[in-house]
Amino acid sequence: MTLNELKHKYAYTLARVGLNVQPGQTVLVEAAIEGADFTPVFAEECYKLGAGNVVISYLDTENLKVRAHYVSADEMRKVDQVQQDFYEYYLQNGACYVRLEGVNPAAMEKVPESEANSVFAYTDAVRNIMRKASRTLRARWLIAMIPTQEWADYILPGKENNLEELWWILLKLCYIDDRNDVVKTWQELQAQRNQRGLQIDALKLVKLHYTAANGTDLTIGLTPASHFGHERRGSGRPDFLPFTPNIPSEEICTTPEKFATEGVVYASRPLVLGGKRIENFGFRFEKGKAVEVLAEDGKEMLEALIRTDENAAYLGECALVAYHSPISMSGLVYYTTLIDENASCHLALGRGLGGPAPEGYTFNDSSIHVDFMIGTPDLRIVGTDENGEEHVIFDQGDFAL
Repeated sequence: MTLNELKHKYAYTLARVGLNVQPGQTVLVEAAIEGADFTPVFAEECYKLGAGNVVISYLDTENLKVRAHYVSADEMRKVDQVQQDFYEYYLQNGACYVRLEGVNPAAMEKVPESEANSVFAYTDAVRNIMRKASRTLRARWLIAMIPTQEWADYILPGKENNLEELWWILLKLCYIDDRNDVVKTWQELQAQRNQRGLQIDALKLVKLHYTAANGTDLTIGLTPASHFGHERRGSGRPDFLPFTPNIPSEEICTTPEKFATEGVVYASRPLVLGGKRIENFGFRFEKGKAVEVLAEDGKEMLEALIRTDENAAYLGECALVAYHSPISMSGLVYYTTLIDENASCHLALGRGLGGPAPEGYTFNDSSIHVDFMIGTPDLRIVGTDENGEEHVIFDQGDFAL
């Protein structure tokens, strides 16, 4: 297959495996304006599956930067009612939703942290409308990437035809080639990850202890409902349709107990927040809450992040990914959470993954959900079960079970 043909196969994968577009359904698309040449390809594959309409809006970061320079942070956080009505109209009428992200890690290099944080606050406010729909309206959703020239120039500098090379890299990370049946491939991958999660769940762990040479020494409490392996949430409903919310994906994940995280954790990969790159940072937790940001550059943005609302400083997710995963072994840092989180164990500040907490426990809820990567080649994770027995879950960065 040519690269153009494989781009169509990628678009089909997003539409079929990711969103599971149904006949007559509206597909609501938020796409990076830098990747506008891919959106017609994606739309075509949706229509081939029978979509009734594909409605596309573009995220223009450059214009948001200009606005953030001239209006207050409070104004930037507001989403106009007409814009809210636009999204809610389609979602309430059965639309599914996809965010096609394009990355320019250099976009905010010369922007003050306060303005970059305002851009993040606005985009997160818009996306929170979609998140609420996925929970209350049971809308299927997907986050995926569009290679852009700005992204290629940043992570593959000085290389000839680097945009084309980035496309080939992304296709490989998404298990797309000229031979495989992508639906079958992704079903098999998901089954393998689920089986590993069920193996961990069988241990009935009550906590995980993370240690690494970079200074990470963190304990995370789990609940009886903190399952790493499980059927899709809502799969028991007669109207349930399977979907894959992140492509690519290598993780198994769960929601921890809100108030049971203690210690220090350091990030192992950069975080791009509001388009601004933050490196070499960490957090200190007490009784579940991030009480201190450990950083020099980007500290203001991280402190603003954990003050977003009263629950933003608590964890909503812990995810396990082998260090020697395909994305990690590609040897690149992608400067986008969607891909980098699948190269590394990670945690997320803010909202939990859904579902009620069991009696006597609490899952976090927040307007934000921000992942940061903590996996290292020497990461060790030891789980303790309900009888006090310890089990090595990770050793030297990889699964030990």
